Amino acid sequence: MCQTAAVRGRAGRVYSAAVEGSRYLDWPEEYAAKLMTAAEAAQLVRPGDTVVIPIGAITPNLCAALWERREELHDVDVLACAPFVDPGWYEPGHPAFRTHVELFNTAVARASMVRGATDFVSIPFSRRFKGEDERGGGRFAIDVVFVGVSPPDRFGYCSFGTSVWNKGSYARRARTVLAEVFAGYPRTGGDNRIHVSEIAAFVEGGELPPVRAARESNPFHPAMAGYVNELLRHGDTLQIGTGLSTLPLARAGAFDGLADLGVHSEVSIPGLNELVARGVITGARKTVNPGKFVATALSATTEWDLEFIHENPVYELRDVAYTNDIQVIAAHENMVAINNAMTIDLTGQVAAESIGPAMWSGPGGQLEFVIGAMYAKGGRSITLLPAAAKDGTVSRIVAEHAPGTVVTVPRQFVDYVVTEYGVARLFGKSDRERAEELIAVAHPDHRSELRRALRRS
Repeated sequence: MCQTAAVRGRAGRVYSAAVEGSRYLDWPEEYAAKLMTAAEAAQLVRPGDTVVIPIGAITPNLCAALWERREELHDVDVLACAPFVDPGWYEPGHPAFRTHVELFNTAVARASMVRGATDFVSIPFSRRFKGEDERGGGRFAIDVVFVGVSPPDRFGYCSFGTSVWNKGSYARRARTVLAEVFAGYPRTGGDNRIHVSEIAAFVEGGELPPVRAARESNPFHPAMAGYVNELLRHGDTLQIGTGLSTLPLARAGAFDGLADLGVHSEVSIPGLNELVARGVITGARKTVNPGKFVATALSATTEWDLEFIHENPVYELRDVAYTNDIQVIAAHENMVAINNAMTIDLTGQVAAESIGPAMWSGPGGQLEFVIGAMYAKGGRSITLLPAAAKDGTVSRIVAEHAPGTVVTVPRQFVDYVVTEYGVARLFGKSDRERAEELIAVAHPDHRSELRRALRRS
């Protein structure tokens, strides 16, 4: 049906036009009709549903309201990635809810997982929906999705804020999308939007959760930033993972003296926005999406970050299926993947997610970026870890991983390893050469024991 639409220009002038359809015309009324309390929205969850809370979805009011229904629900699967809040279904738990953590664990669910009440689901980020899309089904049906969004813009689109991840992908597959609204969420380019018509209910989120600064850099050692700097070149495109060894890199000088850096990353780290503002990160030499800072989640540790990101055309937030696609990563010339390790054994196997069999975090996109960088023309990967833990008493370079430890990156793909004692260059070397390289950057107090272990092997 043809309707007349009025749009107010920036100078206040009203422009009218005849347009087809009502998606962009009737959204204010639709939004008002869908605005409700968290308790009302939680009523849209049915017994037997799978409720998905994607990574980066800050929805404390919706979670609390669903928990309040625990005595009237049963057989509800809660599938979360990097859980942000626990209304009670992790601790103390309740028979109405079965809890699952997908891809990345946090302190919120760690105790529940240790006691076996929560299970872990591991799958490559970029292929999360292969089962549903190509095989006609997956382990979890997608019934209800919780997302955090901004208020609608003048066209009825809401922003996912500083992170997209797979929120949009889940929303397109779900029966019901419930959204918690935060006025302070910035808007960016890329895939960072969802229309009012795609959401079943809106709940006021109140004040935006406070901006959380990065944790103190301990056990990060500034020397590691210097070694990383030596491995980089002008015009490199960077991926930087999250963790205590990578978060301080920008402000510790890892990118000093470099020009025309680009970013194609899963996440960002503190200080990168400042490098964009200073013209250090330009993306001018990127072979894919030149001139664009591409990620699925941005770091915003200050109010300045939020203001700088908002509507800045440099930033494109893309679905994690794109950012973490190995083929897309490999298409970037001079791609450099920089990630963390918890431990690494003398063969070069990287463990970055578990302590023994206990899941501490998760694989995230580390393996995808390591492989993609390895296939990229001029590509490299750098693994960072402090040489020892617990004031130097426990070596993080080990002869063998503890039983049950999950290997995140196979030894064949491990390239450079950086500790505060130097750079181990592993790629293309024999097992013995690799072990000797790693021993040379281990904590001095543990090198003798590692050499004895090497002789015994």
